[in-house]
Amino acid sequence: MHIFHKMRLILDIGNTLYKLAVYDRDNMVFHTSVSHFKPNDFLRLDEEYIIESVIVSSVRNGDGELMDLMSKEASLMSLDYDTPLPINNKYSSKQTLGRDRIAAVVGASRIFPGRNVLVIDAGTCITYDFINNNNEYLGGAISPGLRMRFKALNKFTGRLPVVELKGFEMPDLIGDTTDGSILSGVINGLSGEINGFINSFKSNNNQLETIITGGDHKYFDKLFKYKTFAAPFLVLDGLKGILDFNERN
Repeated sequence: MHIFHKMRLILDIGNTLYKLAVYDRDNMVFHTSVSHFKPNDFLRLDEEYIIESVIVSSVRNGDGELMDLMSKEASLMSLDYDTPLPINNKYSSKQTLGRDRIAAVVGASRIFPGRNVLVIDAGTCITYDFINNNNEYLGGAISPGLRMRFKALNKFTGRLPVVELKGFEMPDLIGDTTDGSILSGVINGLSGEINGFINSFKSNNNQLETIITGGDHKYFDKLFKYKTFAAPFLVLDGLKGILDFNERN
């Protein structure tokens, strides 16, 4: 059995995956992404790391048994719209704000404190979120994710196929097959969208930093015309920052 300091479990429950990490103070000592995380999985993790506190961000219901167990075994915090934050949340409809979005901007504020930051989270959807140099989160934009765009072309038409990404290369601008035309439309279109957003934010905000995160972030490197900081654990780091803030206050 490992002997550590105060161990924290950070759990981000998304649409398709449970993303989790264990921190020993500020050091991530374990992380994984799994399709299922059951009460027995938590007990095994707790046996190895002796978890004292947990923060959970979830976009869905149905994990009541897991939550009940964690609340008995550790100090449990569930991120909600009224959870105290280390940033000033200026979003107008806080009740509808995705918890992963707010965690990501908290993570961004820890990487680039006192800076204007645009966070691009490439997952099921693509979200663009902005936090300014006064530590104020103002909001952003939501658009369809990479796979959602491919599936939508198939679902809402009679004959267009679903194109599967096996690798990732920038396609020719002019597709000379139907698959090639779909690849050009989706990927070159997405490149135009992302760089257009970055350019617009740069025009309105001095010294803008841009962060990319999310499950599909690895596909996006070739899309950017601007310098971008990759932070695959941004949401987990942000959740830890929220937990730290609440344990201090």
